[in-house]
Amino acid sequence: MALTPSQLSKPFFSTKPTSHTPLLSQRVKFTVRSSVAAAPSPAVASKASNKVKNVKARQIIDSRGNPTVEVDLITGDGSLYRSAVPSGASTGIYEALELRDGDKSVYGGKGVLNAVKNINEFLAPKLVGADVRNQTDFDSVMLDIDGTPNKSKLGANAILGVSLSVCRAGAGAKGVPLYKHIQELSNTKELVMPVPAFNVINGGSHAGNNLAMQEFMILPVGASSFSEALQMGSEVYHILKGIIKAKYGQDACNVGDEGGFAPNVQDNREGLVLLIDAIEKAGYTGKIKIGMDVAASEFLTKEGKYDLNFKKQPNDGAHVLAAEKLGDLYKEFIRDFPIVSIEDPFDQDDWSSWSSLQSSVGIQIVGDDLLVTNPKRIVDAIQKKACNALLLKVHSCTFFMDCEH
Repeated sequence: MALTPSQLSKPFFSTKPTSHTPLLSQRVKFTVRSSVAAAPSPAVASKASNKVKNVKARQIIDSRGNPTVEVDLITGDGSLYRSAVPSGASTGIYEALELRDGDKSVYGGKGVLNAVKNINEFLAPKLVGADVRNQTDFDSVMLDIDGTPNKSKLGANAILGVSLSVCRAGAGAKGVPLYKHIQELSNTKELVMPVPAFNVINGGSHAGNNLAMQEFMILPVGASSFSEALQMGSEVYHILKGIIKAKYGQDACNVGDEGGFAPNVQDNREGLVLLIDAIEKAGYTGKIKIGMDVAASEFLTKEGKYDLNFKKQPNDGAHVLAAEKLGDLYKEFIRDFPIVSIEDPFDQDDWSSWSSLQSSVGIQIVGDDLLVTNPKRIVDAIQKKACNALLLKVHSCTFFMDCEH
């Protein structure tokens, strides 16, 4: 069942994780401000709380076991605001450059000590004394220092880590929760609680099974509250586990990078059938819809076709489809299943296929690898009518105000 035009006109956000949360680092003696709890009232906040006293970056490990950047920003009153930079498994070629050290003998080349050095030696001295409430000024200074279109000098991960900590500090200085501070910075009038998207079956680059398409998600659009949506998603997830165990055995209950099950099936339709069975068994037919993140750029061939058996190389080519045939497959899925959202159905440069699908279906077509939260590519997509939704990822746009624009 597709979204109605009125539904499509309303804000509809995906909250699926686009990266992995870094693990906690060592304890510090400063007060760490929460991103959800209000800081002290502006009436009692001192001017010192508005100014940067120190910025310190370090390398930490995320939940995939890979290094990432963490940034502490300390204001004049001793408050500490901490942010860690997210990182995705599948990335678009047009995303800003995530600076890695490249030394294969250390963390397989994925170290971020150069990005950390760029913060501690180049950015931090420039930011001391600046007012954390002026997010645009911080981001502009860092952009000028870098001077490259894809943030390759300092590293997008260096710039983003600082920008996120500044944003948290700005909220603390104003005495408001982080979401209210972001609302004010972006001039957003209405706040909308997002529909949670549960990534319950993993494939593609997120799992070691044969599924080409990366994510199969359930979206509890019929819930009356976020807490009810969370309950519905949790219940379906556990019922799905029982179905997979009964059908494929205990080994099939292994999970992928983002916690979804990774049964060793190749037919993407079979993954959708599993979701329908779980939704029906949970009693939520009609209340829970399905979303997919195909991440099609991951299985584009050199000939410009799409190999749904790309994880097995070499193969006999029986599952290689031209873009038009892949589009027909999506239409079949939409006809046979309650799919309301498809993300990255084609390669990031296959504009004509995007536009063709967008004009022929009535669901949400999401650009992630296509748009990489890049204002120029977003404008191009609007002009070409390639998609009707975007996935906003801070590690793609590299600093907060760029995402806001």
